[in-house]
Amino acid sequence: MQVQSKTIVITGAGRGIGRALADRFASRGANIALLDLNAADLEVSRALCESRGVQARCYLTDVSQEDQVEASLDQVVQDFGRLDVIVNNAGIVKDALLVKVQDGKVVGKMSLEQWQAVINVNLTGVFLCAREAAQRMIKLGNGGVVINISSISRHGNKGQTNYTATKAGVAAMTVVWAKELARYAIRVGAIAPGFTHTDILASMKPEVLEKVVAPVPLKRLGEPTEIAHAAEFIVENDFFTGRCIDLDGGLRL
Repeated sequence: MQVQSKTIVITGAGRGIGRALADRFASRGANIALLDLNAADLEVSRALCESRGVQARCYLTDVSQEDQVEASLDQVVQDFGRLDVIVNNAGIVKDALLVKVQDGKVVGKMSLEQWQAVINVNLTGVFLCAREAAQRMIKLGNGGVVINISSISRHGNKGQTNYTATKAGVAAMTVVWAKELARYAIRVGAIAPGFTHTDILASMKPEVLEKVVAPVPLKRLGEPTEIAHAAEFIVENDFFTGRCIDLDGGLRL
């Protein structure tokens, strides 16, 4: 699929990887639908995309809410007249050990709220956005591409029971949807970033960040622009579907 003049929906588009995705596709001539919960962040991303000479619109959306996802994607189709690609990038973290033990006593545990909040956004949100995007792609009859953002944490990262479960689920759903949607000329791929230079990691103390980078063979964090490059590859390579690209600098958990 050629990116030029296509309509690409990006969730979590207000900052970080989402903003890099939006900028990459806008620089290639795609029109961008930006979904996020932070209006101010969305406006910054919109201005960046429009500086590339394309159309960009903002949609305040909680991806975990079915009615909001349906309404936003209906509006995208109305505004742009098409929907060619969706990148399911929105995600949150609420890390905790399953049980925290000190001196032989359990002093804490991952709460149900921590578990459910991450499931709602990272797993249910991806399900809802992919389902609604696929429905509209089928109706429009032009095919399309669904890209899900997984994570290296899908292999099992200490302190991330909830996040790991969602990112493993996202990778698994990618395979299922690729099989189900191929008949409609819809391809589905995933990207699993390793530790990436986003606001969360950038705010870490240098000594903590050093420990994060130490086990990475390439000895650095990934860049959001590199994740965006991988997404562009998935869109443009018409024989890619049902697979997950590990973009982690060679790190193994």
